[in-house]
Amino acid sequence: MTPAIEIRQVHKRFGSLHALRGVDLSVEQGEFFALLGPNGAGKTTLINILAGLARVTQGSCAVLGYDVVTDYRNARRVLGVVPQELVYDAFFTVREMLRFQSGYFGLKHNDAWIDELLHNLGLTDKADIYTRLLSGGMKRRVLVAQALVHKPPVIVLDEPTAGVDVELRQNLWEFIRRLNRDGHTIVLTTHYLEEAEALCNRVAMLKQGQIIALDTTQNLLSAHAATQVRLRLNPSRLPDALQPLLAGEEAGWFRLVLSDCAALEGVLATLREANVAVADIEVSKPDLEEVFLQIMGKAA
Repeated sequence: MTPAIEIRQVHKRFGSLHALRGVDLSVEQGEFFALLGPNGAGKTTLINILAGLARVTQGSCAVLGYDVVTDYRNARRVLGVVPQELVYDAFFTVREMLRFQSGYFGLKHNDAWIDELLHNLGLTDKADIYTRLLSGGMKRRVLVAQALVHKPPVIVLDEPTAGVDVELRQNLWEFIRRLNRDGHTIVLTTHYLEEAEALCNRVAMLKQGQIIALDTTQNLLSAHAATQVRLRLNPSRLPDALQPLLAGEEAGWFRLVLSDCAALEGVLATLREANVAVADIEVSKPDLEEVFLQIMGKAA
């Protein structure tokens, strides 16, 4: 099957700045994929190349097999991008903007889908309001609608929930999940790593223009993040045998780092042998934010 997105040895230079350094990446059709990285890692540059807003210095990019340079019309027809910046025409209403956007793709009778977008993004009561009068969160909803108005099979979301309220996030992700279930490929960049962990099947991490990690979300969690256990003990002392596991002590709590949850049984056995009782216990499972910080730290 043709990949939804195929990026091969992409380099991008802006003068002396080497923004992308040989990026290789393939996203399969139907995936919900996360592209993560700190500010300045090259995520938006890569998206701009896919969208035709920037050209590679070296390498190639294709969307559903259409080269973004040599077959740009087809490449842009199958791609929808929600940009990070708020870009809108202040002198048109929301509905007018979406009709114009439909026209760019040759869609003459698209009102039914526009109405569905307005409903799912909570914009129905704003349809006939000028975009300049909308709040920042509402403008971002309009950007999402614009990106989806031509029903693209590949959707790229660049920080889509930055600065928006909790209700929109929930509604947006419910709608995007539905699109993904219907077969749309979703590529997400976000600084809210809990969103990426909950939504995305596979993750690529970018730093200084290079991919430094690429795997399924579950594999990354299993390979890089340790289980943490907080214990309140009676008496409040940690046996010597457990000192190598100690990661911190605060207000009577001992924080231990374990290789996995199964190691907890050994910790409890050691405490029993030392006649130390567990007064309270908290177990925290590894999350993607912890993995992200570990991988970025190692790649420094």
